[in-house]
Amino acid sequence: MLKIMIVDDNENTRKLTSTVLMQNGYDTVCACDGEEGLALMDKVHIDLIILDVMMPKMNGFEFTRTLRECGWETPILMVTAKESHTDKKEGFLAGTDDYMVKPVDEEEMLLRIAALLRRSKIASERKITIGSTVLNHDSLSVTTPEGTVELPQKEFMLLFQLLSYKDKIFTRRQLMDEIWDMDSDTDERTVDVHINRLRDKFKNNPDFSIVTIRGLGYKAT
Repeated sequence: MLKIMIVDDNENTRKLTSTVLMQNGYDTVCACDGEEGLALMDKVHIDLIILDVMMPKMNGFEFTRTLRECGWETPILMVTAKESHTDKKEGFLAGTDDYMVKPVDEEEMLLRIAALLRRSKIASERKITIGSTVLNHDSLSVTTPEGTVELPQKEFMLLFQLLSYKDKIFTRRQLMDEIWDMDSDTDERTVDVHINRLRDKFKNNPDFSIVTIRGLGYKAT
């Protein structure tokens, strides 16, 4: 069972969040501040952290920076009443993976948690499995019941990015920045060329498809 740590100085919030998570199949541990949270990290394996920002002794920003500086890559979902752009920016710069503003919608929180855990699994295993299709990041290969195909690096990275975030729309510019890096002089039409090559290679694959979102970009479904 996946274990989620709730770090919040409000006891009622800890209890409510813990109850919701346990009702949805997660195990939980709780900490009342950042210092207690760090202490627990040394004793218990944690798969994800739900983190308040405004806490005594060590706030959420300090906790996150400390964790990242120590090399911990555990996914962090900040849940806080602080909603300004500056606060969110500080959270992401500290190393959080996602950010929600109180009051929290429980269903949305559960969806975000599931997405963070899925991306964490992909990052650690460097592999994506969708149906009978497996993408292996280390070998730049795609394996299906028909066999294994090694893709050129840019094609593989493009497919890996889209399938890591199924149903998420990416603009051509976002994909350029992610795959070709932000300083690339390559034209955005290059994305279209690579998408067409991928569609041609996997046109008979029932596990996924790449959809054009007119006026925006692409997504995998």
